[in-house]
Amino acid sequence: MAKIKAGVLGATGAVGQRFIERLQDHPWFELTSLAASKRSAGKRYKDAARWRLESELPGDIGEMTVVNVDPREVDADIVFSALPSADAMSVEPAFAAAGCAVASNTSSYRMMDDVPLLIPECNHEHLDLIKVQREKRGWEGYITTNPNCTTIMFTLALKPLMKFGIEMVHVATMQAVSGAGYEGVPSMAILGNIIPYIGGEEEKCETEPQKILGHFNGERIIHADFAISASCHRVPVMDGHTEALWVRMRDNPTPEEVKKAMLEFNPDLGDLPTLPKKALIVNDEPDRPQPRLDRGRGNGMSVSVGRIRPGIRFICMGHNTVRGAAGASILNAELLVKKGLL
Repeated sequence: MAKIKAGVLGATGAVGQRFIERLQDHPWFELTSLAASKRSAGKRYKDAARWRLESELPGDIGEMTVVNVDPREVDADIVFSALPSADAMSVEPAFAAAGCAVASNTSSYRMMDDVPLLIPECNHEHLDLIKVQREKRGWEGYITTNPNCTTIMFTLALKPLMKFGIEMVHVATMQAVSGAGYEGVPSMAILGNIIPYIGGEEEKCETEPQKILGHFNGERIIHADFAISASCHRVPVMDGHTEALWVRMRDNPTPEEVKKAMLEFNPDLGDLPTLPKKALIVNDEPDRPQPRLDRGRGNGMSVSVGRIRPGIRFICMGHNTVRGAAGASILNAELLVKKGLL
């Protein structure tokens, strides 16, 4: 098929760079527009952005001219949004109204009643909400969102446990500094230290999973009926969020039953280029998963699980800027293509 024209909003930032890295050779999408703030617009990308990734900035991308974050200047059928949340509130609807599909990594519209909050392996059927959104708002395009990076990891791990009747979840997170952006946490604040607070993070962890794990009744999402208590912490790790969970379930499954459910969790979504072979990788080693060893599994798109113990207690871990951000939005976009929505 002919490649679909794609743009990145907020292209010079950390997540924007991940989008570029993952889209440059994508078999379905052609990167046609890079948009950023007014101070970057009009410059060559290599002059506007300091490339922060270990991979090399592709030469042709570096020569592209950055444009303003404006539907009249962005030449794309779908835009991947890595904008600050405050900017996204007005910008993303403008692109949807102009007929563009928006795959957003920002938090602005995640909890809106008519906007899908997607993890394809968990709730691909929620894409039916797009019809409601278009009718309600009168848009030719639409907005889809992926969850908070922390939410994605443990919600994927909870999905196969829903059949046991989840009643209560406690989660303690150990989050990498890359989640705050390159300038987000000063080195002297985090080296040899742990910061036991991340603004707004606990609220997202305590509300987003119920929407994702809920069901669409044809008009709206009925949220899953269980409570979450979260405590979120920044730790001196570059990439990879690690999370400890305690899950109370109606059926009181054994660790062996939980492990079996996770191992058998393999939703059939077809041949999506970014979809990992295994959404969940279950580790038997007593000291895994670890960010340095496991964040790249499944090309950064798999979530690793381990230490499943009576209680039920376990650890999960995933790459926060890949599975938790750019890769999640790109996988959502591939699902849009598969469903004939793009």
